[in-house]
Formats: sequence, C-alpha cells, structure tokens
Amino acid sequence: MNDLAPLLTPEGRALLEEVRGTAPADELAVATRLRRDHPADLVSAALGQARLRQRAAAKFAAADAERMFFTPNGVEQSTRASVAAYRARRLTDLGVTSVADLCCGIGGDAIALARAGIRVLAVDRDPLTAAVARANAEALGLTDLMEVREADVTEVDTAGYDAVFVDPARRGGRGRIFDPEAYSPPLSWAVAAARRAPHAALKIAPGIPHEAVPPEAEAEWISDGGDVKEAVLWFGTGAPGAVRATLLPGPRTLLGRGLPDPEVRPVGRYLYEPDGAVIRAHLVAEVAEEVAGGLIDATIAYLTADELHPTPYATPYEITDQLPFNLKKLKALLREREVGTLTVKKRGSAVEPEELRRKVKPQGPNAATVFLTRVAGAPTMLVGGPARPPEGP
Repeated sequence: MNDLAPLLTPEGRALLEEVRGTAPADELAVATRLRRDHPADLVSAALGQARLRQRAAAKFAAADAERMFFTPNGVEQSTRASVAAYRARRLTDLGVTSVADLCCGIGGDAIALARAGIRVLAVDRDPLTAAVARANAEALGLTDLMEVREADVTEVDTAGYDAVFVDPARRGGRGRIFDPEAYSPPLSWAVAAARRAPHAALKIAPGIPHEAVPPEAEAEWISDGGDVKEAVLWFGTGAPGAVRATLLPGPRTLLGRGLPDPEVRPVGRYLYEPDGAVIRAHLVAEVAEEVAGGLIDATIAYLTADELHPTPYATPYEITDQLPFNLKKLKALLREREVGTLTVKKRGSAVEPEELRRKVKPQGPNAATVFLTRVAGAPTMLVGGPARPPEGP
C-alpha cells in the first residue's frame, strides 16, 4: 500500500466494508469477483488493508482495528493499546494536558493520549505513515485533539507542550537495532529533547543496558500478559534514578529499593519464575524478599522458597523432583508419572524445549512442567507443576 487516498474515497470505503473479515483462503475468490466491478489495484489495497486490520486486532480493540488504517510496519511496530493507555494515564497523573508525539507512526500512542483528554501534536516524516495517522484520528473521532504533521521530528519546536513523547525507530533494513545510538533519531537526541521539556517519556527497547539510562531519568519496564513490551525513560516525574517494573493488566508496579542480590540456597518446595519486566528491571531481589526466597544459582533468575507466598510479580511452581541433567532419567520419570502434557521451560540451558519433547516422547493423562536450568552451577532438571494455594478449612 503506497497510497492511502483511494481507500478513503466512497468506493474505497465501500470495498473495505465488503471485504471485512475475509479469510485468507477466500481472498483469491473474493478478489476475482470484485475485480469485475472495481479497479484491480483498489481491490488489492482493500484486501491488504483487511488483512492488516485482522492482524492489528491483537494490539488494538477489535472495534478500533476494524475502523483504523494500517501499514505493515505500523502493525508490527505500534504500541499495544493497553500499554499506550497506561502510559497516557501516567502523563495525566503528572498534570500533562499537551504532548508532542515525535515519531508517531500510525498514531497508536497519539490515540491513547487523545482519549485521555490530552492535546497531541503527532509528527512523522514519512508521508504515507503521517497520512495513515491522520486517517486514524478522523476514523476514531479524535481530530479535535490530534493534529498530525508530516515533518522531520528534529526540526519541530516543542516549546509550547507540557511533555514530549519519543518513540524512535528501532528497526532497519536488517531487522532490530540494538545500539540506542543507531535508533532513528538516536537516543542521545531523544534525551536532549526530553531535557528541554517539563515532562517526557522515551519508549526504548527493553534490552537497553542499565548503564545507558541517564541519571535524571526514571526507568520503567512494562509487560502485558506476561510478555515484556518495552522500557520507558521518564523525565520530570520527581523520581530521578528510580527503577520500576509494571505488569499489565492491573497495573501492578514494583519499585526498586536497591537491595543486594539474593543469596543462593538449595531448591525448596517452591520455584518462582519472575515476570520478564521484573528481570529486565533487575528487581529479582525485591521479589525474593516478598517470597522469603533465594536464588537457585547466582546467574539464574529463578527463585526458590520452602513456603508459598503468592505475588503478582512471579509465577510459583511446586517442585516434586530434582534431577541432574539426564534425558533417560527424565523419560523414565515422566513415563512412571504418566505425563502426556509436558511444559518445558529453560533458563541457562542450551537444550531447546521441542528437542526435549521429541526425545522424551511424553504420553499419558497427566501434566507436568520441567525446568532445564542450573542449580549451584550444575545442569539440572526440576520437575513440578503450577502451585495451588492451600485449601481453606
């Protein structure tokens, strides 16, 4: 899709309505039928947009995705609506009423900001992307709060706004970009823009090294449904140097307290798997304190404890067996337990879960979880299952 305009015509909109929900297997037949009465390019564009809208439903509410417009990169790189809404709430809590959204993409973050009552200037230098963001503001009835501008973000004056939000491009021709200075624009430019504003939020990759976080910024790692989505550098929150992990839905936020690394201890009855945002934020010690536990290995982010202490920041498992790494012994144990449904988790092991399943060939009516990991430096297999809270009297 190189031109959005034909899809915005009455004919284009009618076609979009007609192809809504078309299954991939039916696209050829639908295209053949529609091309009898419509230009082939317009039919292809409508079907391509319908396909993108179906993919986008995983990030946006279905009712929104069916009305919005997308590009392939826009679907891939846009913020999940729940994460964007959470970030918008944080900005409103800071008293922000206007935001310059730099590198706005198709407008996902700007939409969340506008829906929170914030006036937004959404800027993107790509003509098609800016046109899509503008069409989305119109489709969702947000044009009163969203101004979309096609421009180079480095040339935009943000002095009249309460906050800036920057989401630099982190993908290039060869895939993901890991060096923050290779972002477009570079992280150093985004930090400089943040320092000039009363408040700012910079969306960055969750793998950013902690030493790359500016000392005056608050760093937050966000997960949604257990999947780590992003890190955000906040400026002007009154908490320089703070570190937090936020889990959605909720939100539930764990604040760093600068605790030392937990001690390594023998595997107890329970194993805790911290949420990915907790691990990225280096807050495993805070969770260890919550569950009265320790590490199973100094280099592995699994915690263990003798008692069950439920926490939203880690998933508990009850461990029934601890074995040195030995596939024959594991296969015999699973056969004895009649385990047919096997969940394989790994941390600190080179063995791939599918490879292990193929070799042990689980069969039977029961389920189990096996952790391939290290315990005090030794390759180890821990077998168990999700922990259940004890039944009341």
